[in-house]
Amino acid sequence: MKVHFAPLDVPFHRRLQTAAVLQWVYSFLGLAPTCIFLFFYLLFTRFWLISVLYAIWWYYDYDTPARGGRKVPYLCGLKLWQLMRDYFPIQLVKTADLDPRHNYVLGFHPHGVLVAGAFTNFCTFATGFRQLYPGLSSYLLMLPIWFRAPFFRDYIMCAGLIPSDKDSASYLLQQKGGGNAVVIAVGGAPEALDAHPGTYNVLLAKKKGFIKLAMEHGAHLVPIFSFGENEVYDQVENSRGTWLRFIQERLQGIMGISLPLFHARGIFQYSFGLIPYRKPINTVVGRPIKVKKNLKPTAEELDALHQLYMDELSNLFEEHKGNYGVDEDVHLNFV
Repeated sequence: MKVHFAPLDVPFHRRLQTAAVLQWVYSFLGLAPTCIFLFFYLLFTRFWLISVLYAIWWYYDYDTPARGGRKVPYLCGLKLWQLMRDYFPIQLVKTADLDPRHNYVLGFHPHGVLVAGAFTNFCTFATGFRQLYPGLSSYLLMLPIWFRAPFFRDYIMCAGLIPSDKDSASYLLQQKGGGNAVVIAVGGAPEALDAHPGTYNVLLAKKKGFIKLAMEHGAHLVPIFSFGENEVYDQVENSRGTWLRFIQERLQGIMGISLPLFHARGIFQYSFGLIPYRKPINTVVGRPIKVKKNLKPTAEELDALHQLYMDELSNLFEEHKGNYGVDEDVHLNFV
């Protein structure tokens, strides 16, 4: 394989953009194991008291992720995230107002490999969420396992990440006065295995838990489609029915996280590595679907709202696909 190296005269601001994305990739892939190792390593050094004091703090602070977390606006507004935004670049596209007197469940599609669009748009201030939707605070759901990593849990809570379980989402959606937007990557970890460039598979046909959640709290539903989310990484071919896909799905069932074999470019060369490609991501936020509170929806009511949501997502895709280079004969495939 011929390695294509980056030219020496790359502008400095582009180097900074790459560095910003590098730290983000490391945060997702390597920071949690590093924090776990550090926690136990310190116990066997003269700094053992740090881990002991943190363990005591952790005990008293254990429920904080499920109670809205601990978002830190200063960290969400760092220049670092603007550099990451400009690397791809990433854009947040508004199609309708969202009344801050209500709470919302925002369904994000597709998951992609590392949900770059969801993180940048809803965990940072880089793309202008606060200006586009004044009065709303966004919270992105993440697998609960990551909140069991010492130190790392505090870092991700600063960005407004909360566990992807019903109790955590319900806590925000039941707050009176509205103003909370819970963002759910509906396809979750399994959908990451379908994140191949040029594909538009959406794992949604049997996903009704978030619909029921919205109905139980009277939270309005908002479909989101992130054009380009699947384009920033290549992935080893793993079609359904292959041995690789079988192993990935089995491991996902055991560990709760998927393991897509993805690759893109490196820091100083463009041929291989885990740094995503510089390809635009345009996250289009659709119109809200009004939902009346229904603590015990029937199966028919749940199915009807689920179908309406899929129709709205499909319409959102069809309405905007031409703006982002998607062929006219390409449509969403609900799996």
